[in-house]
This record gives sequence, structure tokens and C-alpha cells, in this order.
Amino acid sequence: MYRLLAMIFIASLYFTSEASNAGVKLYVFDCGMLRFPDIEAFGIKNDETDIRELIVPCYIIEHDKGRLLWDGGLPSVTAHHDGWDDNGAKMDRTFAGQIEALNLNMASFDYVAFSHMHYDHVGIANEISGATLLIQKPEYDAAFADKVTIPFFDPSLYNNLKTGDIQILNGDHDVFGDGTVRIISAYGHTPGHQVLFIDLANYGPLVLSGDLYHFQISRRERRVPEFNFDVSMTLKAMDKVEKFVSEHNAKFWIQHDLAAFKTLKKAPDYYD
Repeated sequence: MYRLLAMIFIASLYFTSEASNAGVKLYVFDCGMLRFPDIEAFGIKNDETDIRELIVPCYIIEHDKGRLLWDGGLPSVTAHHDGWDDNGAKMDRTFAGQIEALNLNMASFDYVAFSHMHYDHVGIANEISGATLLIQKPEYDAAFADKVTIPFFDPSLYNNLKTGDIQILNGDHDVFGDGTVRIISAYGHTPGHQVLFIDLANYGPLVLSGDLYHFQISRRERRVPEFNFDVSMTLKAMDKVEKFVSEHNAKFWIQHDLAAFKTLKKAPDYYD
């Protein structure tokens, strides 16, 4: 009798777990590209890799309890240029234009979270309305300071967020309360950098890297860009995230990895 009850209990846990992430979907978007003739600022010698172009993605996570936008790509104005602009950036289609295929617009998000506030991750921030911003306290303090001193933070790209709903985070955060979508604090690249964990029923658990790494060699050899906010914090964040990835047997996407990005399904297709 006790053995039967135990089996029923275990089965109930299994099916509850399956049901909790059954409705989670991940959509992937091309939100621009960056070109770097010299990559030594990333802590990598130019002769160590021939990669000079980085993808700039955006992601939408659909959940039964809401919709999350993760990272905002390059500013939409980039798409107005023909090919590469003077800053080594290009974009074929705006994010706003791409999400029309999903019958969405820039007011369709319940939450928005940026891995960090560098310009290539918050390019569409001012176009968003009605979403709650999920941001780490050190990142908020740096991004909205009276005098912004962090490199590559451009308040003109995200100042509209300050008048909306903001949820200040102090570490890891369970977005929808069921463990399927979690923000993991990973400070160091910027004061309040964060990565995203998504537990997908079919694809499996996944971590989106933010800018914890930019290149595969960055991950293999723990290379820290010279423009990072804090080297020691970055290395601790690498340790924390790699431990998390191992413990959850999660796949890990280096967001800026163009070669890997080319292999992914793009919206309106999705991962579930």
C-alpha cells in the first residue's frame, strides 16, 4: 500500500513539473550585427580567431502568466542605413517590424529585462510601453545616475523606462513564480549584469548568456574584456553561471555568437 502511494506521489510530481513548463515558448530575433576590425579589447588577440562579426539578438519568452522581452538589440534607426554604418553596425529589419508576424507590437510585453544596459542591448528600450522593467539594483543605479560614467551606457536610448513600472532586483529572480523563467545575477561585465534561464519542455533547460561571454574562446579560456566594469566580479559570475548550467544540465547560448545563431530557429518559429 505504502509503495503504491509513493509511486502515485512521484508520478504526480513528474506530471506537475511537465505541466509547469508546457506553455513556455522562446522566440529568437535578429536585432542587428556588429563588426570589429580589432577584437583585442575583448581580451582576445587578433590572431587567435578570425571572427570579427557579432550577432545582436532579441528574444521573446511566452508564458501562461505573461510575456517577457529579453534584450533589445540595436537602435531601430540602424535599419535606416544601407549596409554597415559608420559605427560598424547594421540591421536588416526593425524588431517592431518583425514582431508584427506574431500579431504583437511594442506594447505587448508584460515584462522587459535587459542583460545589461549597453547600447547594443537596449536599442529599442524607449519604444516599449506598459511593461515592467526587471533590473538589478547596481545596474539601475549606474544606468539612471545623474551623471552616467559607465562606458557604452547611453541614457538617451532608455530614459523613457524611468517613468514606467520598475522592479528592482537584488540577485536571482523567478519571473513567473514557477521556476521556468529565472533571471540569474551575474555582475561584472556591467555593475548589474544578468543572464536568463528558461526551462523548455521539449528543448530542455537553456541559459542565455547576455555578455558574460562574446566568443567561444572567451568561455573556454575565461577571457575578460578590458572594458568590463570589474574583472574579479566577472570571473565570479562565470563560476556561478557555469555551476548553474552544470547543475541544471542546461544548454548555453553565447548570444553574440553569429555561427551558432545561424543554426537557430527564428521567429515566427519557436522553441518550446
